Amino acid sequence: MSEAIFNSELQLINSNKSIPNRSVLAALTNKQSNEDGSLTEQEIRWLERRAKEGFGVITTAAAYVHHSGKSWAGELGVHSDAMLPGLENLATRINSHGAISLVQIFHGGMRAPTEITGLTPISSSRNQTKQSSTNYSRELSENEVMQAIQWFVDAAVRCYNAGFDGVEVHGAHGYLITQFLGRKTNNRSDNWGGTLHNRSRFLIEIIRGIRRETPKDFVIAVRISPEYPSCGITIDESIEVSKHLIDEGIDILHLSCWNIMNNTYFGDKKLPITEVFSRELGNRIPLITTGSIWERSDVEEAFRQGADLIGVGRAGIAHPDWPRRVHTTGNSRPPFTEAHLLEADLSPKFVDYMRLWDGFVHG
Repeated sequence: MSEAIFNSELQLINSNKSIPNRSVLAALTNKQSNEDGSLTEQEIRWLERRAKEGFGVITTAAAYVHHSGKSWAGELGVHSDAMLPGLENLATRINSHGAISLVQIFHGGMRAPTEITGLTPISSSRNQTKQSSTNYSRELSENEVMQAIQWFVDAAVRCYNAGFDGVEVHGAHGYLITQFLGRKTNNRSDNWGGTLHNRSRFLIEIIRGIRRETPKDFVIAVRISPEYPSCGITIDESIEVSKHLIDEGIDILHLSCWNIMNNTYFGDKKLPITEVFSRELGNRIPLITTGSIWERSDVEEAFRQGADLIGVGRAGIAHPDWPRRVHTTGNSRPPFTEAHLLEADLSPKFVDYMRLWDGFVHG
């Protein structure tokens, strides 16, 4: 049963785009881009390989929308029109295989290191951060908040002009959008802080701007961390924000669960996060779930919880043809040899980065 669902098309209501199957290559940090943020042939090749091998949605690595948001060396940039030649090449090559192409647009906020940007990290508020040369982030002024919103909008327009099907707005993992959403990291007393309505306004205005400045068929996905204690993100508030995002016309909601088997307390019950969102949101929005998905049994469990799309990271790194093999030959798990990963079109730099993941690379 799961195989039939997995291989079926999914029609997106707002953009009217059709996803050929339910597999999603999630955004993956790999440090393969040039120092100026432009794409390398290595990065393009590894993403195209996964489109060719059957993924229904291909999401780029997190791409910074402004220099102040760059958070690691080798990060992809969508901050300038100078990036367009590489972006156009990538979009053309992904789309040629029938996959939906998304760029994950991103700003690190207080997690963008001074040593990378040369700047004091910016955030919703003045927060302690080891990434700053002063040990604190700098609170954005109201005018700067509006400028930051426009960075995201301009980046989305740039992605549209490059030929991508859409963007995934990165509102997860403690980066700038999460810092605005969180009770602990957003201590503002103006219209951008305090109530959940105000704390979510930064994200909502980004979505409104993208919707306003791109065609109706441009896909907008949003990735969230349903729970992120260090920022003060709770599942109750994440559900409320998700309902507002649906009202604003997003196409897909991406739940970053780390492990789909992780349970959370919701009311008087303890349930998997994806199941909670599926129950609370009903069929109003397609849900991507990600987190430790490797085998057919994991796919079946994700569908049981109410997911519509199955996102993978590590499985997609190791197995370019994961969508084609998950219901048949199955998937080997780490550790993988360097030769295996190089054959899977990881560059030597990407393989070295994966050595930082405990137990992923053999030897």
